[in-house]
Amino acid sequence: MIGLLLLAGGGSCAASPAKRIVILGDSITAGFGVERSQAYPALLQRKLDAAGLSFEIVNAGVSGDTTAGGLRRVGWTLGTGAAVFVIALGGNDGLRGVPVSQTQANLEGMIRAVRAKSPETLIVLAGMQLPENFGIDFRESFAAVFPRVAAQCTTLLVPFLLEGVGGIPELNQEDAIHPNVEGQRRVAENVWRVLEGALKQAR
Repeated sequence: MIGLLLLAGGGSCAASPAKRIVILGDSITAGFGVERSQAYPALLQRKLDAAGLSFEIVNAGVSGDTTAGGLRRVGWTLGTGAAVFVIALGGNDGLRGVPVSQTQANLEGMIRAVRAKSPETLIVLAGMQLPENFGIDFRESFAAVFPRVAAQCTTLLVPFLLEGVGGIPELNQEDAIHPNVEGQRRVAENVWRVLEGALKQAR
């Protein structure tokens, strides 16, 4: 499963690195419970196509992945480079109670790895939050990791990947964790608000 990278837009794997947008994520990115074409990376590809922007999205989402897993596969996923690299990992860290300090270290490690291999790549970090059934101290510490890393490492930030989706039953599947089709549409909007501006820098 980890060895499989699919292009969300159905294009060629031979896309120029300067025209690739790689999204490194977990089951939300992979589109758990919905069709691959309904996951937010594919919806972003449609937005790019409609806007006449010739970028190709690589959906590097793997269900169950953590920041530790992302750190292990970041170099291979980046390949020869990309115009934009989106890191959408961390949710599973929180759900598993991984120490916040370790999540932060892994995110920073991924950013360093991307910049070492492809210095010109713009990096976007997607923030995540935990459900209210987690203790408030851990929830707040966890949520604070993402803006802190984005500020310290000078990356762009999607404040909360699931903004307007998390905790809303009608936008999630029965597990109350994974977005349904409409939820994925809203996730795409959350990312697009940042990605659209990033592409103006990347062009």
